[in-house]
Amino acid sequence: MLRDAHPAILQSVVHAKSIHILGAGLNPDRPAHQAIHDLDDKGWRLVPVHPRDAGGSILGRPIRPRIHDGESPEVVVFFLAPERAKQAVMELIVRYERSVFPLLWFQPGSEHEGVLEMLNEVGIVHIVDDCIVRFVQRHHATSESPQEKGPWYLQVGSSDQSGCSVWTVEHADRTHAPEHLEWCGDLDDLANSNHTVPQYIRSLKQPKESLVALAERLAHA
Repeated sequence: MLRDAHPAILQSVVHAKSIHILGAGLNPDRPAHQAIHDLDDKGWRLVPVHPRDAGGSILGRPIRPRIHDGESPEVVVFFLAPERAKQAVMELIVRYERSVFPLLWFQPGSEHEGVLEMLNEVGIVHIVDDCIVRFVQRHHATSESPQEKGPWYLQVGSSDQSGCSVWTVEHADRTHAPEHLEWCGDLDDLANSNHTVPQYIRSLKQPKESLVALAERLAHA
């Protein structure tokens, strides 16, 4: 367990390109949603994760149902009830080796005592007793590798039970989660996710065609 005075915390946060925020959904009254707003202009690729609200977006950042397979999160922030935080931690332990394991940040109220004891025993770095937003504000922290925010991508199944899928490039917010969500993500997800949808999209790439151009071409096909 590390606390604010430990220099490794600030180093890990500013070196990160992405911050995954578990519990960040469409409800603007929830602290996790507000955290996206508070951290939006600091250079990080913010990744909201909320199963029920997946396919919506916050400030142009798509809400995923879970952390995509094929992605190695760097900082994972828990805005979750303790039991849900426990489940999320156990899933991360199963999915990621220690060499690529993310920094775990437990927002006040998300701590599960049994999980914290286990993390201390095995030596997994985690933060408690602090808010990620307040930490960033205190240290005037920004990402050392600023990420540009671009369009995001969405695929949904048709509502007429035809079996067809609709691929779109999104440039604005979606304030409601779509029915029949099949996949959503940003350019990084499109490039790296092991989900079948982005894998299929990548397979359609023509020689010398960028992923951005490919996504636009398919959206207008």
